[in-house]
Amino acid sequence: MIQINRYWCKGCGICVAFCPKNVLQLDDEGIVTAPREELCIECMLCELRCPDFAIEVIKEEKRA
Repeated sequence: MIQINRYWCKGCGICVAFCPKNVLQLDDEGIVTAPREELCIECMLCELRCPDFAIEVIKEEKRA
């Protein structure tokens, strides 16, 4: 799950550029959204690269 704090996002697009699965995009207001969240592989590049700490990737437990 990708949790986005819309108040902290300044719309720099770094997370969008680093996402290997094109999960993220900027909306009409220039704020990041995750319209294709089901494609997320939880690599955490968006969270690690966000200069404003606006994104948190919450890893889901894998079932055996």
